[in-house]
Amino acid sequence: MTEASVEEPDGANGPDEEAYAGLFGAIPYALGSSRSWLFKSYVVVGGLVALVVTVLIALALVTLVSRTATAGGGSLTLSRAFFVLVGLAVVGPLLAPILFVARRHRRVGDEKRYDASLALAGYLFFAALYVGVVITIPAAQQQPVSGALAGVVAFLYALPGIWGLVPPVAAAVDIYLTHRLLR
Repeated sequence: MTEASVEEPDGANGPDEEAYAGLFGAIPYALGSSRSWLFKSYVVVGGLVALVVTVLIALALVTLVSRTATAGGGSLTLSRAFFVLVGLAVVGPLLAPILFVARRHRRVGDEKRYDASLALAGYLFFAALYVGVVITIPAAQQQPVSGALAGVVAFLYALPGIWGLVPPVAAAVDIYLTHRLLR
């Protein structure tokens, strides 16, 4: 079989090959190429949240460096690297659905179900981040809760702080599995 006889999927080597260059081009490309309104809303909300989280992590890192500038290396250097790692662990899954959809549209084409499913997985990650934060609130800062969700919040407050990692990690894995199952 010769190289010329191999058929590529629509868009694989066509004019869309250079449709975007990197992250900053993928966001508007995914927004414009999707037919799913749910996914379009996720691109806007997820992109803004990722930007806010990036700015907050950068400011926190600058503050940490300024407070520890006179100290030596060792554990302080590790805590600075930890800030960057936490930032990547939050921003990566926030942007993953956008990047997956942009890549799929460029290589294969548009599929509304795929886009909507990844948007739902992305919104699930938002909720999981919130639940993880609620779990990690120190006991001294926990507020009394009333209402329909009082039992759920009390249960989350009672969990050990390390369990705050479980919901976001599970939701990040869900984003990846959604991509793998629907591609």
